Amino acid sequence: MDEQAFEEAVRRLEGRMYRTAVAILWNDADAADAMQECILHAWQRRGSLREASKMDGWMMRILVNECRNIQRQRQRVTPMEDFSLIPAPERDDMREVYRAISALPESLRLPLCLKYLEDLSEKEAAQALGLTVTTFKSRLHRARKLLRKSLDREVTLE
Repeated sequence: MDEQAFEEAVRRLEGRMYRTAVAILWNDADAADAMQECILHAWQRRGSLREASKMDGWMMRILVNECRNIQRQRQRVTPMEDFSLIPAPERDDMREVYRAISALPESLRLPLCLKYLEDLSEKEAAQALGLTVTTFKSRLHRARKLLRKSLDREVTLE
């Protein structure tokens, strides 16, 4: 893969990578660090990528691994209310949905974000998270179930 093709791929994935890193790390600075490390490692290992068509999933997998490395290195706890998973939408009717997504545990939040917010296929998202497609689908199902339950409870309380 030449430099120009690599640069185009990184630019195409930049937004998706940032949102995914923030969803894992809950911190803009850490997300930027993870992205930088991901791009560096991908560039250094670009020769090991056999098919250019699989670059998106490959890059996302590297990113998830870098995010997990940062989590292990820093071992810090950040209160969830200090950070927003996803910028709140302009529409008021969607704020509760985003709040409910942010409250899910990471193991369920990430499959939901990658599938529905980042529009990855189940296979790509499973690969990015290092899961089998079956495990990914199971977590996605549990995430939707918890999300539905959470949103039903909020509607009932109002």
